[in-house]
Amino acid sequence: MSISPKFLSGSEIRETFLDFYADRGHKILPSASLVPEDPTVLLTIAGMLQFKPIFLGQRAATSPRATTSQKCIRTNDIENVGRTARHHTFFEMLGNFSFGDYFKKQAIAWAWELSTEVFGLPAKNLVVSVFREDDEAFAIWRDEIGIPGDRIQRMGEADNFWQSGPTGPCGPCSEIYYDFHPERGDNIDLEDDTRFIEFYNLVFMQYNKDAEGNLTPLQNQNIDTGMGLERMAQILQKVPNNYETDLIFPIVQSAAEIAGIDYHNSDEKVKVSLKVIGDHIRAVVHMIADEIRASNVGRGYILRRLIRRVVRHGRLIGIQGEFTVRVAESAIDLSEAAYPNVRSREAQIKAELAREEAQFLKTLERGEKLLEEIVDRTKQQTNQQISGQDAFTLYDTYGFPLELTQEIAEEQGITVDLDGFEVAMKEQQTRAKEAHQTIDLTVQGSLDKLAETIHKTEFVGYAELSSLAEIEVILVDGQAVESAEAGTEVQVVLNKTPFYAESGGQIGDKGYLQSGENGQSLLVRVDDVKKESDFFVHFGLVERGTLRVGDSITAKIDNSGRRRVQANHTATHLLQSALRKIVDDSISQAGSLVSTERLRFDFNSPRAVTAEEVQKIEDLVNSWIAEAHAADVAEMPIAQAREKGATAMFGEKYGDVVRVIDFPGVSMELCGGTHVSNTAEIGLFKIVSEAGVAAGTRRIEAVSGQAVLDYLNVRDKVVRDLGDRFKAKPEELPNRITNLQNELKDTQKQLAAVKSELAIAKSDQLLAKAESIGEFKIIVAQLGDVDAEALKTAAERLQQKLGNAAVILASVADVDKVTLVAAFSPEVNKKGLQAGKFIGKIAEICGGKGGGRPNLAQAGGRDANKLQEALESARNLLVEGLG
Repeated sequence: MSISPKFLSGSEIRETFLDFYADRGHKILPSASLVPEDPTVLLTIAGMLQFKPIFLGQRAATSPRATTSQKCIRTNDIENVGRTARHHTFFEMLGNFSFGDYFKKQAIAWAWELSTEVFGLPAKNLVVSVFREDDEAFAIWRDEIGIPGDRIQRMGEADNFWQSGPTGPCGPCSEIYYDFHPERGDNIDLEDDTRFIEFYNLVFMQYNKDAEGNLTPLQNQNIDTGMGLERMAQILQKVPNNYETDLIFPIVQSAAEIAGIDYHNSDEKVKVSLKVIGDHIRAVVHMIADEIRASNVGRGYILRRLIRRVVRHGRLIGIQGEFTVRVAESAIDLSEAAYPNVRSREAQIKAELAREEAQFLKTLERGEKLLEEIVDRTKQQTNQQISGQDAFTLYDTYGFPLELTQEIAEEQGITVDLDGFEVAMKEQQTRAKEAHQTIDLTVQGSLDKLAETIHKTEFVGYAELSSLAEIEVILVDGQAVESAEAGTEVQVVLNKTPFYAESGGQIGDKGYLQSGENGQSLLVRVDDVKKESDFFVHFGLVERGTLRVGDSITAKIDNSGRRRVQANHTATHLLQSALRKIVDDSISQAGSLVSTERLRFDFNSPRAVTAEEVQKIEDLVNSWIAEAHAADVAEMPIAQAREKGATAMFGEKYGDVVRVIDFPGVSMELCGGTHVSNTAEIGLFKIVSEAGVAAGTRRIEAVSGQAVLDYLNVRDKVVRDLGDRFKAKPEELPNRITNLQNELKDTQKQLAAVKSELAIAKSDQLLAKAESIGEFKIIVAQLGDVDAEALKTAAERLQQKLGNAAVILASVADVDKVTLVAAFSPEVNKKGLQAGKFIGKIAEICGGKGGGRPNLAQAGGRDANKLQEALESARNLLVEGLG
């Protein structure tokens, strides 16, 4: 039954859509996280992404029909945000999905029913498009729905063939457009966004696209649809653009109030900035709610870039100081009913925004000044292009995203050398690249070629420390060989292994591959193990005998090293649990290293950890160790593990079945690493250091088990050595050292006073050597190795005694440390000579720089051999300036 078009709020549109499909046998599912399981995309870009494994036949559907409201982020059209009526970074995609159930006919019929009868859109205002080769869809629209053929547009692959990424499920699609001006007649151009807006896309998922672009039919024919919530709100609420709907406009108004302006009375440039703020704040609130943190890589870079665009557009409309947290409150209020996690993570959202905004504001003003200079300079050039090096300096030193520089450049009618920027970026990455061992690409390539002829490695290391195995592959310098002699470095793949491969922060096991008694026939020392696809690659050296493909050997790990590693790994789990209990329950892992000697745990924290909290954390972990909690290790479906409350590392990809390490009542985590069977096996836990390593990220380094004894033995040796030197007991050492420090400070003060007196005495001898230049007196001289402070005192005193004078003094504390001081009277300043500028110019001769006030300034240099030349230049300049 048709209903008249009426105003519906964004929430009502969402609810109406979901209820419509729920009434037709669809299961309502929650929105997936903005951090997708799909490794081919950084962020969730479409409603179908969470169902991609189902469309590919890799996972069974829990229901043949589903419907969702999915939060999405796309930044490919970020330059259009705020400038067009419909482009966004964050948007909600309403969708209905069929997994091998219904197909084109039913999908089209329901889409039409929902659009015309439920939302009440007049048929005369609707136009549809189909893929140019999809005659079936064209016929359904024309013959069964009754749309005139001239209002069905056949479109090319770019418009009407949908895919979720470079690879994956895809197929032809049909789109429904709303025509704001049907009175303009049948001259239909769907690219005219002043007249048409696409609001519903029906994708007929029939194919899978591989990396080479080949299309193969999917196991089942599937339906994936997407209706833009913001676009439907614009249509039903009868507003000129998506930004003025009730989904976004309250955020825009919040920013306008802070700026003290009225949106509707503002010019187009101000409106664009307000829209950008409204859009981007929605995006960053949901990104942080889904545990994305700002950084310089991946999705963290996207978050940082969006926050910085918000800050810059705030400044463009006159907002001074920090404001993003206040605007975010509006976004949280609008979203919490549909997405409760924005409210539960409100504190983290505001903390991340405040931290990023404050950090950016520190460099923004200086960066803007530099960019202004670069723009002015560029406009005077013939090519009108900001150099790649300048753009990179803005990015690397001042935190300006390249896109922001491009945007500002475009506003000024100039461009940016993108190729030059990429060159500068690669040079910086090469300089900063960490020295760490990784699997050689030749190893990976060789394994790819052999993958079809060898078995994946069976890992038996959870239960066995040694096992019989067969040599499947031997690689030397990345090339597959049949054998390797003693002295050869090799990479070996076995059919099964007890060696743990580096993963999840835990290092690979060390040990031996051997045959014969105690390795008499063959001995290969294994120094590291890494996993490549399904293969465990053992990196080592043939120490004795000949290694041959097909031979049976004994693979034996270093048991002592394994015990230390698993003690450190379990201690890491206990540490995370203690941090959450004592510091903040929102703390999450940001990285880790588990080795034989130590453990390192990086974690996201909204604040610093106090010394008292560090001690409490250490004490709590040791109490759990002493309580001897037994480990409960089990494999289970990931959904069950999450229901039980198991902690997962954010950003880590997990399969459908996961391994759960549970120390009941203490810690429960998803983990594939090796662990002790009882916390008592750890023995002891000691935190070595705690510090910040990046904005919002902190690091704890610690030791456990035998490593604690090693650590304490080193400390004990140092304490005993200090006790012997100071003739004091260990408990007396702090006071003795404090007393010595105080005595040293007093002695240093006395020495400085003596040096100053000596400098004054030496300088007094220079009074008689003062040179007259007209009404002025000048002294240019060197005072041995006098320190900088004493030299400054001497110069001031000489100038005061001489009156109308200019004094330049120098000293050389070392061959590469020159100090220069200038003291000028007010009359000298009136002649146009300023001490700061003068001494800076002189210091350049000695390879240095400096400056200061017009009457007193100091500079340093690195080349004492040029001092005499510098002093001569100073005298000549004084004579010239005062003569």
